Amino acid sequence: MKDFRCNGWAACARAVVGGASLLLAASAVAQTAKPAELKLGISTFLSGPASVFGVPAKAAADLWIEEFNAAGGLNGVKLVPTYIDEGLGSDKMLSEYRRVAQEPGAKVMLGSISSGSCNIVVPVAEDLKVLNVMWDCGTEKLLEDRRFRYNVRTQANAVTEMVATVVYLLKTKPDFATIAVVNQDYAWGRDSWEIFRNTLQALKPGVKVVAELFPKFGAPDYSTEISRLQALKPDVILSTSWGGDLDTFVRQAAQRGLMKTSQFVLPLAESSLERLGSALPEGVIVGGRGDHYWLHPEFKDDPKHKAFVQKFRAKTNAYPIYPVYHMVQGLQATVDGYNRAIKMNKGQWPSTEQVADAMHGMEFRGLTRTLRVREDGQSLEDQLLGTTKTRAGLPFMVMENMMLIPADLVTTPVGQKSPEWVKTLKTDILKSDKIKTYAK
Repeated sequence: MKDFRCNGWAACARAVVGGASLLLAASAVAQTAKPAELKLGISTFLSGPASVFGVPAKAAADLWIEEFNAAGGLNGVKLVPTYIDEGLGSDKMLSEYRRVAQEPGAKVMLGSISSGSCNIVVPVAEDLKVLNVMWDCGTEKLLEDRRFRYNVRTQANAVTEMVATVVYLLKTKPDFATIAVVNQDYAWGRDSWEIFRNTLQALKPGVKVVAELFPKFGAPDYSTEISRLQALKPDVILSTSWGGDLDTFVRQAAQRGLMKTSQFVLPLAESSLERLGSALPEGVIVGGRGDHYWLHPEFKDDPKHKAFVQKFRAKTNAYPIYPVYHMVQGLQATVDGYNRAIKMNKGQWPSTEQVADAMHGMEFRGLTRTLRVREDGQSLEDQLLGTTKTRAGLPFMVMENMMLIPADLVTTPVGQKSPEWVKTLKTDILKSDKIKTYAK
């Protein structure tokens, strides 16, 4: 090994100072170097029954990213998406997620649609120290059971959505005594029902639960569940199922006449309105997992929203549904987080940690109402619900008698556990003047 020596203490001092200066300069370059591109690893369903949900979300991402890059990108940096198919199953999806997350270069992961997928990828992102934006999954337990630095959720969770649904149900159809549930048998189906049930018991004690049915995710046949419900005749039937599963259940229930004998409550059915067409009857309570609807009573004529609806319809021949809105929110929040971090970093390109920290506590707007990311990473998102009604000129149901319920009224406070918090709710919530109603 070579023996490096300097001639005299002064020369040695100069060498040490010079070497340190070079190291500091190199470190500064490493910290502030702007990448040629920012990679986005986006997990969504591209195959299977849930693809009716995930493919429109991909179309929205492609449209939004194309326009964003054409306008100059993120401080001159282009966004480059890589899509991961959640329909491949948990093991393959996780393998692909890891591969993309560990590729060299600047990156952000956007995962995922399914609550089951989020339960898998969120701790992985935290371990890998890669920023992960939970752009659609709804399970509330993730951010309540552990505090994360590298994970944020850019939409509401099951608590906000289920409490708002109970509020709408009790304000519009309060006279019922029995209820049954038909939910997908995985994290979302179980968790959302627990929250709904506990909220209902707090606000209308005495309602009898006559059936709790949990068919498997992706079930093609609901004849057993429908037969049992026809025998039980519950006043209300709740299903928080989504995508192809919800479509299949509604079609089969309508064919057998079940929707004529019970009040159906479908908090995620905004995404199915156009696909179901006339199979979905009038009078069904539906929600949009946020305030997402192309006929939003406050934003249907908003220039930004209206332009996106027109472009999306031209691209896909369909109206945008709530996973489309959630995708836009996830992308917009990512960009806003970077811009906020760049500003806080005095114009220099930020580290992943700086972006993650900047996203906690920020406000952003996708296509409808403004959201705020809390210190625990959970976003506050207002909820829009309505009742199905035919409209001349459209071959599918629209939402009427809509109601906007503010997130801060129906979201678990930071540091509390949702299943217990909802038990403390009082009927005063039904009289809140913060709730906005729209006759049509």
